[in-house]
Amino acid sequence: MEGKNPKVIENAEGARTTPSVVAFTQKGERLVGTPAKRQAVTNPQNTFFGTKRLIGRRFDDPQTQKEMKMVPYKIVKAPNGDAWVETTDGKQYSPSQVGAFVLTKMKETAESYLGKSVSKAVITVPAYFNDAQRQATKDAGRIAGLDVERIINEPTAAALSYGMNNKEGLIAVFDLGGGTFDISILEISNGVFEVKATNGDTFLGGEDFDNTLLEFLVSDFKKTEGIDLSKDRLALQRLREAAEKAKVELSSTSQTEINLPFITADASGAKHLNITLTRSKFEALVHNLIERTRDPCKNCLKDAGISTKEVDEVLLVGGMTRVPKVQEVVSEIFGKSPSKGVNPDEAVAMGAAIQGGILRGDVKELLLLDVTPLSLGIETLGGIFTRLINRNTTIPTKKSQVFSTAADNQTQVGIRVLQGEREMAADNKLLGEFDLVGIPPAPRGLPQIEVTFDIDANGIVTVSAKDKATGKEQNITIRSSGGLSEADIQKMVQEAELHAQKDQERKALIDIRNNADTTIYSIEKSLGEYRDKIPAEVASEIEAAIADLRQEMASDDIEKIKAKLEAANKAVSKIGQHMSGGGSGGSQSGSGPQSGGDQAPEAEYEEVKK
Repeated sequence: MEGKNPKVIENAEGARTTPSVVAFTQKGERLVGTPAKRQAVTNPQNTFFGTKRLIGRRFDDPQTQKEMKMVPYKIVKAPNGDAWVETTDGKQYSPSQVGAFVLTKMKETAESYLGKSVSKAVITVPAYFNDAQRQATKDAGRIAGLDVERIINEPTAAALSYGMNNKEGLIAVFDLGGGTFDISILEISNGVFEVKATNGDTFLGGEDFDNTLLEFLVSDFKKTEGIDLSKDRLALQRLREAAEKAKVELSSTSQTEINLPFITADASGAKHLNITLTRSKFEALVHNLIERTRDPCKNCLKDAGISTKEVDEVLLVGGMTRVPKVQEVVSEIFGKSPSKGVNPDEAVAMGAAIQGGILRGDVKELLLLDVTPLSLGIETLGGIFTRLINRNTTIPTKKSQVFSTAADNQTQVGIRVLQGEREMAADNKLLGEFDLVGIPPAPRGLPQIEVTFDIDANGIVTVSAKDKATGKEQNITIRSSGGLSEADIQKMVQEAELHAQKDQERKALIDIRNNADTTIYSIEKSLGEYRDKIPAEVASEIEAAIADLRQEMASDDIEKIKAKLEAANKAVSKIGQHMSGGGSGGSQSGSGPQSGGDQAPEAEYEEVKK
């Protein structure tokens, strides 16, 4: 925040947005953002993108299994049962760690701009993220060395940046990003931003559009050339990049050329891919994906208890809302043209900055009231899901309900905490489970066990169970059956610090090499200019020092390069010494006295002029 106004800071590449892409090179170097994306074609198995869709997810989740077929990198089952990613050399990373690498780059960008260290953050998440996904996002912040002050829903953040300038009314925020889709309806009045309802799909976004186009290109090439490119990881990565580029171009043009020379080869020689793709063909391919946004919008309106006519403005957020067909469908759903009042790429970040300003006390006139996106409850007799807190309840909130035992003389009760909208417990997301022990034996139905759910402003859940007869209580912040343990997080924090140290060492090595390169160029230029005016042995000494420095530059030893750099600088200083007086100690000085004192300075002058 600059005063009361949010500002987007450019990253090291000069861009205002950073792709959530992390790569590891053959040398073990870590790349984040655009540099990582740029080398994806040659290193697809070690370039991780779209991992936000894996955050807080189990490996056995059907959505994870679907994602595994779509990406060129390896998704593996972690010891805790979560979905992690793996490099070709067998190193495994949790999605929280990958997110932390991106957050570290953001932290460095902010620190470079502000000129001081940054330790606190507001992080945005898709509104439809469940508790496990929110916990994992918070973990990512901790691994990056950040104290996460608030987790804020992306559509809510976008509405904050829109409503900053005293806008009022009922606002629908349609947020279709790279990996997820959210729809939220908010009421803005007198600086109060109240979320009425939220809905979405955490597996619908730009990556699905890219994959659909990718599948079309593979099948079209197979039809024309008889070669299946889906088995060739390098070709697939080139196709993926081309698909993304074509998707972007078709937002502003009616057709585009996809031209990939030497995509593969067979016995007859090299094969090239050349397709003209029209906007109408692209729209036909992604029709089903765009249609999937309709139901969440209708359900959101229904939950908010309003009709489309009551919506004053529809905001478009996320890069995918630039697709003309998406804008057309939004107009059909809400019966009005969407507003161009916010920047789709920057609105969410701006809103997060405003939320940071609210937390710091810099922005006093705004109040944010968000909701929990999914119902919360426990499993009761017969595998039924009993809700304690319904979806779209304003948070923070607390709710208690009394339950009893299901069998005579039961001394402990297992509490399974779930989140979702299905009637049977097994069909919802299990957030965690714990036991309340030490209940005095009694006939079933007699003990009174009070279960309390507490959701904080970040949407993170704490559950407690209390035996009202004995007063015995267990307060438990949900520990997902998966998720990262405290030990895991500490280990990853240490790894992140080690990586930061390695990054600094690598930067120092690059800096010293660049310095050496510049020095060699400068010395060679001086040597070429003054070679005829200095003794041959001085020239040879300088050339030897340059050769030594060049050879040492290939090594990774900073101290040795520094030593050779100093030696080269020392050798070249002899040119200066020779020209300014060291060289006049030879025959010219000797002839001075014989020729007369008046002529000696003149002879010296003439020598320099040559």
